[in-house]
Amino acid sequence: MTMDGGIHHYARGEQHAPSLSHRRIRLQKGPYADFYHFLLLGEGRAELHFDSGEDRSLQGPLLAFLPPQARCDLSISAGTAAHLVGVSAQVMVDAIGDKVESYSLRIFSEQRKPVVALDSLLVAEISPLISGFVRELADPSRSSWMVASAYMRLILMTLWRGSDGERSEPRGQGETGSILQRYRQLVEAGFRQHRPISDYAAELGVTADRLHSICQRALGRSPIQLLHERVVQEARLRLERSARNIQEISDSLGFRDPTYFSHFFKRKTGLSPAGYREIARASSGSENSMLSSGYADWP
Repeated sequence: MTMDGGIHHYARGEQHAPSLSHRRIRLQKGPYADFYHFLLLGEGRAELHFDSGEDRSLQGPLLAFLPPQARCDLSISAGTAAHLVGVSAQVMVDAIGDKVESYSLRIFSEQRKPVVALDSLLVAEISPLISGFVRELADPSRSSWMVASAYMRLILMTLWRGSDGERSEPRGQGETGSILQRYRQLVEAGFRQHRPISDYAAELGVTADRLHSICQRALGRSPIQLLHERVVQEARLRLERSARNIQEISDSLGFRDPTYFSHFFKRKTGLSPAGYREIARASSGSENSMLSSGYADWP
C-alpha cells in the first residue's frame, strides 16, 4: 500500500529512557490524536489523564492498550523507562486482517477504556514485539508499512489472548448461540468469497432454513442480510480509513468488477463509494451517523 508521506505519518515508535523529571505526552494532540497506542512501562510509574478530568495511576511493569476512544494523555514519572508505540486506523485495519480471529480483534480494538495487563509473563512476551516495532521505525532507510503492520498484529493478538479477550466475548446461549458464533466466524473468514448461504449452513451442519430461523429469531435479520451487512461494513471501513482507490477496494472485497461493487454499495447505503468517501473525508473528526462508528457494528 502506498501512503503519502510514508509510514511515519501513520505510526509512532518511541523509547523513553529514565529522566530526571516527569514527561507529559499529549496523545490527543497533533498527528497522533486518533492513534491506537500501546504503552510498555518498566519499573516505575505513569499516569493517564482523561478528558473527563479523571486521572489513573499506573505502576510498572505493565502493558497498557490506549485506544483513541479512551481520550487520554500520558505522564511518565521521573526515573521511569517506557516504550510507546501507536498506529493510525489505516495500519490497524491492515493489522487486524480478515482471518477468523479478526472479528474478535476488531471488537477488542474498539475498547472505550484502556486495557492494562499486569501479568509478568504476558508483559515479557510482548516486550520484544514492542522493541522490534520501535527499531523498525527508528531506521528511515528500511521502515516498512508491512513490517509495522505485522508487529502490530502480533502485539494486538498477544494482548487479546493474554487479557482473556476470547473468554470475555459476549456469546449466545445454548445451541442457537453456538451456531450464531460459528456463523459469525465463518462469515468473517469468507465474506469476500461471496459464497451462497447454503454453503455456510452445510459447514455448520444445519439446513439453510434452520440457519435462517436462528438468525431471524436472535437478530431479526436473515443470514444473507447479515452477510451483506458485513461486506458493507468492511467497505465503509476501507473507504474511510484506507488510501486504496475504488477498484482496489472492490477487488479486495471479491467483487467481479467495480461497477457491480458500486451498485451494491449504493443499494445498501444510498451513496456511491466515491460519494461516501467524500463525506467521510469532509466529516473527519466529527460525529456523523452516516459513517462507520467502529468495527463492532456488525452483530
